[in-house]
Amino acid sequence: MDYQIYATVFISILVAINAPGVVPLFISLTEDMVEERKRVATQSVLTAFLVATGFILLGRIVFSAVGIEVEDFMIGGGVLLLVFSIVDIVFPDSRGRHLISPTMGVVPIGTPLLAGPATLTTALVLVGNYGYFPVILSLFLNLFIAWLLLFKAEFLIRIIGLNGARAFAKVASLLLAAIAVKMIRSGLFEILKLH
Repeated sequence: MDYQIYATVFISILVAINAPGVVPLFISLTEDMVEERKRVATQSVLTAFLVATGFILLGRIVFSAVGIEVEDFMIGGGVLLLVFSIVDIVFPDSRGRHLISPTMGVVPIGTPLLAGPATLTTALVLVGNYGYFPVILSLFLNLFIAWLLLFKAEFLIRIIGLNGARAFAKVASLLLAAIAVKMIRSGLFEILKLH
């Protein structure tokens, strides 16, 4: 077993999900739902896992049907991740201003905040490089961590403060930008090798 592969996949998905960055939004979105906060946390993580796993398993089939190569997705996904990370750094409050609803765990928290473009793109590219098992295992472990953070959101905010959580989100966005550039570079190199 190559532990470096598992570590690479785990860290990439950890950065893409950015659960600590979602915590302040989760707190503000569930401000009037204190009693239901734990149920919403569970609903959010379950939704994110189902959406991301479905995308991982069916993504390649869809690509084959429409004639998209993995390299195309790496470049397109990398550009999308880069834009996403820049927007997250420049406009941090734009990720989640939605109305309160009983299905808030599904939308916007489960998707697109946890299983959004960053997570889906990263997971699909990682499957192409490392296979299904490491990616789905890492996704499960990262979403379990996300569930713990959301479940104990108030405690976490009391420890590191709202500004601490926001600062962590900024650092994660910078790492996401670096991963995006790496994806674009890898996709371009693969295309150049093929031609």
